Amino acid sequence: MPIIASKELKPPFYYFGNAHLQTVIPSLFRKVEGVYYQRERINTPDGDFLDLDWSFAHHLDGGNSSKSQKNHYLPKKEVVVSKKLVIVSHGLEGSADRHYVKGVIKVMNAEGWDGLGWNCRSCSGELNRLPRFYHHGDTPDLALVISHALEKYNYETIALVGFSMGGSITLKYFGERGDGILTQVKKGISFSVPCDLAACSDELSKPNKMFYTRRFLKKLNKKIIEKAKIMPHQISAEPLKNIRIFRDFDNVYSSQLHGFQDANEYYYRASSLHYLQGIRRPVLLVNTLNDPFLTTSCFPKEIAENHTFLHLEMPLQGGHVGFQRAREQETYAEMRTREWLADL
Repeated sequence: MPIIASKELKPPFYYFGNAHLQTVIPSLFRKVEGVYYQRERINTPDGDFLDLDWSFAHHLDGGNSSKSQKNHYLPKKEVVVSKKLVIVSHGLEGSADRHYVKGVIKVMNAEGWDGLGWNCRSCSGELNRLPRFYHHGDTPDLALVISHALEKYNYETIALVGFSMGGSITLKYFGERGDGILTQVKKGISFSVPCDLAACSDELSKPNKMFYTRRFLKKLNKKIIEKAKIMPHQISAEPLKNIRIFRDFDNVYSSQLHGFQDANEYYYRASSLHYLQGIRRPVLLVNTLNDPFLTTSCFPKEIAENHTFLHLEMPLQGGHVGFQRAREQETYAEMRTREWLADL
């Protein structure tokens, strides 16, 4: 398909056109009110668990009576289910509580869609049971979430939305399944996707971007230390003293805990770039041209131009998972999700 001409994304003036400010300020300070989750825990085939956060469309107005509920979680009760569900996948060390997940779910609840923000293993506030965690190519867990949602509520229409790592998982899910994808899964949209993990890992190792790396590694290292205390015969925290960049961490932990030989094999096999040709449902990829995490290989223009189902949109501004617009509460990502799914 032709590359989609991006609508104007004009960030607030106080970002001064700075990509880092467009990335960091929403991450630290943006809050989305009015989304009230019901949490469900499901078991995985390998003996672990996933925590799912549901937001049903009819709760959009009914949540006011539950504002005192801790962390905006509603008590479990019978629900009236829509025929349509949007499943949102979060980014590295994120969760369903992140502003971009709640923002999309709030917008789509208002359109009559149920929303489901699922938490990757160890990201729901409780450490998972196994030595393994999650990674950019972890499509089996997403597939489990989709199957569970269909089995439980028999949705007629499902759309997948992903941000950053979650966008990578979403694209890979579509690409792996090709024509064999479930009929209920109609469309997908991914934002700020590091399509080429090796290149993006090296990009974030540059001196002027190491503050992102340090922030992520601080969170990941904390989980490694906690797991090493619980399962010392399976995980050691000793290598952490030599880890400085993502490639170090991925060589020692991400690859070894998830069945890859090393970081290079992990990067290659998990990168969504290698699965785009297999996509057989309409999918929109939105990567901003000033995203500090991404390299030129994350803008697959040639693939999109010759693809029936992959659409590529490249706003000039927005940073990484920022997408804030001047004088608007709704972000560009939320607006484009609503527009992209409007025909379903």
